Amino acid sequence: MPGHTDNEIHVNAPVDVVWDVTNDLPNWPELFSEYASIEILEKAGNTTRFRLAMHPDENGVVWSWISERTVDRAGLTVKARRVETGPFAHMNIHWEYGEVAGGGTRMRWVQDFAMKPDAPIDDEGMTKRINHNSRIQMELIRDKIEQGRRAVRTPVAERR
Repeated sequence: MPGHTDNEIHVNAPVDVVWDVTNDLPNWPELFSEYASIEILEKAGNTTRFRLAMHPDENGVVWSWISERTVDRAGLTVKARRVETGPFAHMNIHWEYGEVAGGGTRMRWVQDFAMKPDAPIDDEGMTKRINHNSRIQMELIRDKIEQGRRAVRTPVAERR
């Protein structure tokens, strides 16, 4: 059975801020703890093709792949897919953003994938890994956005 994950988080910031920060691809190595670098390869309209590289794993291996993201600003959605799939037979990611009643933004990531038969992990194992890591990355992004907004709103004299 193919892998499927569905994770979301509430960010105490306007949807415009969350959208802008999370779709600033050149800044992803600062936003995500897992990415060491990003190289923009091509941009055509609302679609960007890029190479992501992770920090070395426990064996010193640097995992890298090419992905494409197509943003729909009006619809507050992003569709992404791995072009170089590596151990995945396919990997598709759907991001969506929504305003939350009372303030803030709901950010949701849905990932659908299947592992290749010779991959070092099966669909079930990757589902667990992605769910675990998505929560970590979403919390990190939330905290960075919320801390950044507090720093902007708090006068310098009050931060001392």
